[in-house]
Amino acid sequence: MPESLPASVLDLAPVLPVVVLQDAADAVPLARALVAGGLPAIEVTLRTPAALAGLRAIAEGVPGAVPGAGTVITPEQVAGCVAAGARFLVSPGWTDGLLTAMTSAGVPFLPGVSTASEVVALLERGVSEMKFFPAQAAGGTAYLRSLAGPLPRARFCPTGGITPESAPEYLNLPNVGCVGGSWMVPSDAVAAGDWPRIERLAREAATLGARR
Repeated sequence: MPESLPASVLDLAPVLPVVVLQDAADAVPLARALVAGGLPAIEVTLRTPAALAGLRAIAEGVPGAVPGAGTVITPEQVAGCVAAGARFLVSPGWTDGLLTAMTSAGVPFLPGVSTASEVVALLERGVSEMKFFPAQAAGGTAYLRSLAGPLPRARFCPTGGITPESAPEYLNLPNVGCVGGSWMVPSDAVAAGDWPRIERLAREAATLGARR
């Protein structure tokens, strides 16, 4: 288990980069660029064969990074992610089995929700920090604003369709701790190894929280 865990994923930075690694060799320089730009929390999605190796490389080789695993959708994936160095877990949705596995993993996690009923069900189970996904398609800021009144204990990381232009509106909501996005890690920049560009985009994203 990781030695140092964040108390809350939502409070590490205003933006949580969502990273899809095609090549594990890109993981360390990519993570270094994000950390240098002020975004220490990095969600490595389990969408490619390179994900776990990349996650492990970040955990072992990038001081200051807080690597996590995203797109966690089965209980079986949880232990492997933590063993690879994940210091938090993110899922697009949840089931009882997945929630049990994440709760038992010993690291913070953000189960995905898109309806009020799912939020209430998680609150009933003692979980108050969640991923709101897919944010734009599920109602965006208007939906989250409507949840703040009746469900004030729930806090969210909206992800899905968020842009640098729309992120500040999300971050101004009282029930949003951070937003998830991939605009600061464009695939062409990663493929070209343009780490200075990624650092610049990360630095710009890190300032979005100052607009609250």
